[in-house]
Amino acid sequence: MAADEERVVLQREPHRGKGGAVKAGMLASPAEYRFLCDADFSMPVDEVSRFLPPYLEGVDIAIGTREGPGAVRVGEPESRHVMGRVFNTVIQTLLLPGVADSQCGFKCFSAKAVDELFDRVTIDGFAFDVEVLFLARKAGYRIVDVPITWHYMDASKVSPVRDTIGMVNEVLRIRRNYVLGKYR
Repeated sequence: MAADEERVVLQREPHRGKGGAVKAGMLASPAEYRFLCDADFSMPVDEVSRFLPPYLEGVDIAIGTREGPGAVRVGEPESRHVMGRVFNTVIQTLLLPGVADSQCGFKCFSAKAVDELFDRVTIDGFAFDVEVLFLARKAGYRIVDVPITWHYMDASKVSPVRDTIGMVNEVLRIRRNYVLGKYR
């Protein structure tokens, strides 16, 4: 596709985890708005326009949410929902109070936000976006929730136990970095 469409760029990166790949792509993009989405496309692509002008004006960071009014979850097992809510409680307690769904895999950033925040990201794993949102909040960016329709995909490569433990460790590292003054 990249050979036939100049807007598609194939970028080869060393394996550094999801966060490392997303960071490299975000920083390489010349676009005014940069959208990231989960690889399983669990959010219908036609909802992307709700993250961009003219639907949202003057917003530097818009994050999808599967929680609250207007959000719809399709086919998610109760156990996965409970696990996600417990993890989100940890995130809200330690780093992001009031952010109801920091782990939703659909986020849009202005070029300004990407340029200021993504160079500072140290987490290469799944919790990289928690760090980005934490840095954004510390820098004074307003984070806007966009309720989405989200379809549970059973073929996810996320291991509920192993990856949750890894993400909790990453969240604790973000908190430790903040306490130690490692964020400039």
